[in-house]
Amino acid sequence: MDTNRRSFLKLSALAGLGMVAPAACKSQSAPEEESALSEILEQANTKYEPVFNMSGYAAPALAEVRIAFVGTGNRGSAAVERMSRIEGVKIQAVCDVRREKADAAKARIVSKGHQAKIYADEPDAWKELCERDDIDLVYVATHWALHAEIAVYAMEHGKHVALEIPAATTVEDCWQLVMTSEKTKKHCVILENCCYDFFELLTLNLARQGYFGEIVHCEGAYLHDILDSFFEQDARFDFWRLKENAVRNGNLYPTHGLGPICQILNINRGNRLEHLTSMASKDFSLGPKANELAKTDDRFKTYDSKKFRGNMNTSSIYTASGSTIMLQHDVSTPRPYSRIHLVSGTKAFAQKYPLPGRIAVGHEDFLSESQLKELEEKYTPEIVKKIGEIAKRIGGHGGMDMMMDWRLIDCLRNGLPVDMDVYDAASWSVIGPLSEWSVANGSKPIQVPDFTMGRWQENKVHDINLQTGGNTNIINN
Repeated sequence: MDTNRRSFLKLSALAGLGMVAPAACKSQSAPEEESALSEILEQANTKYEPVFNMSGYAAPALAEVRIAFVGTGNRGSAAVERMSRIEGVKIQAVCDVRREKADAAKARIVSKGHQAKIYADEPDAWKELCERDDIDLVYVATHWALHAEIAVYAMEHGKHVALEIPAATTVEDCWQLVMTSEKTKKHCVILENCCYDFFELLTLNLARQGYFGEIVHCEGAYLHDILDSFFEQDARFDFWRLKENAVRNGNLYPTHGLGPICQILNINRGNRLEHLTSMASKDFSLGPKANELAKTDDRFKTYDSKKFRGNMNTSSIYTASGSTIMLQHDVSTPRPYSRIHLVSGTKAFAQKYPLPGRIAVGHEDFLSESQLKELEEKYTPEIVKKIGEIAKRIGGHGGMDMMMDWRLIDCLRNGLPVDMDVYDAASWSVIGPLSEWSVANGSKPIQVPDFTMGRWQENKVHDINLQTGGNTNIINN
């Protein structure tokens, strides 16, 4: 069993080499690359004996969830404040390489009873934090490249982990997360806040109740013009996101659009992602902007403008149910924000963007405002009814961040399975490196690893109607 899993991990790493450095790949695979790919795909279809199934796993309940935060530059800092508003949470530590960021995050704690120690200045300060025996959950909001490394270390030291998106940037790291979570029986939760947005939760419940009929096709995206921020020193530590876009060509940020769709399609719970193909436009704006700035700023002279990620990536994914997914990524051209969130079934249709979200039951027109309101009253899930309004008041991307954090804590305090487990973290995040490989190899299809090792066929869907739990209060001061 272990030998087979390690062999697959090595093959995944081999594939990852081509994905991490697509600029070094030819547009068509060389014969030796074709041979390696064939072996990878053959191994990907092999059934392996499972170690432990984390899908539906309920870890022992924690009356108090003791949390440590790693990375408090942007999202992590806001998460500190949100978590301090949730009953049964005790913030034990705050860590960032910049002490001023850690101090500022600690200052955002709004409730009493926390003893947050600051870990800062040293790049590996997070390791000391993970080694403490009085922490239950490590909440990771660093730059992408550190997510998997910190998560594996934390789980190996007995901690549950909550990971900002994407959970990993290589196929190998996705497997490491899965294998470590199974071995340690510690949750590895992907912090995909869009799964808790209001229209997405409505369409998820509609799908669960059969409103759409059979799902034929879904679309998701991350279309967000943040080009200028890539080149702003204060926006992200050490220009880390610019560096990601300067060496990787694919869908680097897939989970905002993909996560809610995967839940609707019951991915890893009766269905799975099978294979994908990906295509990227050329770069029309990232390289030119770097070239222009380099004329007056030496920091941007080190970038090879010819290697920047193509502006628009479009990936197509086929699922075991026969449903298809179209997924897009563009963060560098001027266009209105959109995650699309389209669900097309044999009985009904929904699309969120352009706002407001709309639903149709035929080809003639969308439901009227009053009809949609009736639908919402009938199908809005219990999690929204319970904390939706207070989550909106507290904020965090319109309230979805607050619902995400509250739901995680409520699951841990009640000993419930988490909504988004390690298999979701891996299968949603792996689209990044797989799309890179496909782009680099003339949009050839590549199989998506089955991180559940075949157990997706028996795994059950998660509960969004609070049939259990839901008893954690929010401190709204």
